[in-house]
Amino acid sequence: MRRPIPTSRLAVPLLIVTFGAGLLLSGSPRVEAQRAAAGPPDWPCVQRLIPELAWGTIWTGPSLDELEKRWWEDEEVGRVARFATSRDTPNAQALERVRGFVASLDDDEAERRLTLLFAGLFELTDRQRGRAIDAVRQSARAQVARLDTISAMVNELEALRADEGADPEDIERLSEALFWEQRTFQMRQQTLPAMCEQPYLLEETLGLMVRVIMERMP
Repeated sequence: MRRPIPTSRLAVPLLIVTFGAGLLLSGSPRVEAQRAAAGPPDWPCVQRLIPELAWGTIWTGPSLDELEKRWWEDEEVGRVARFATSRDTPNAQALERVRGFVASLDDDEAERRLTLLFAGLFELTDRQRGRAIDAVRQSARAQVARLDTISAMVNELEALRADEGADPEDIERLSEALFWEQRTFQMRQQTLPAMCEQPYLLEETLGLMVRVIMERMP
């Protein structure tokens, strides 16, 4: 005797495919307008996509193009920059480390070494932002591919249901697989807003550290 097929698996709505595509690719007219101005199709965030930072927009000190040495060649600057931008360093500790370094400098070396510090903080932060942006775009592309998979599975399931000779166990297996594919899509979709925030949180932290540096600049 064949087992009954659980209705929770059989009642797989096509709506989720349409709904999921809407979440990922369109949304409300307002969000659609925001996305249209935000960047390419694989950028699902409402925030505008800025792939790279421009140091001149946040720094009013000496030009980084005219530095006589690299920031990491100053060992202490390198340590401070790496500690302050490490993913394992809380923002409060990062700011405290920068403040301590700023306060330790003599006036005659402050401008030169603070410029080096900014160069390090900027480069490392921009690098992290780039990785965060790449992660968002990769996740968005994976979600689009997952929607295609779900759509194909829905079509296959509907064809099986329409076939009077189809094995109910085949229908149950496909329903189960589709259920978990949908669950995965929904869970990944819920993480996207937090991922979208990461580049801007990094930029915000950099801005706070730059403010501390600029307070000491001549």
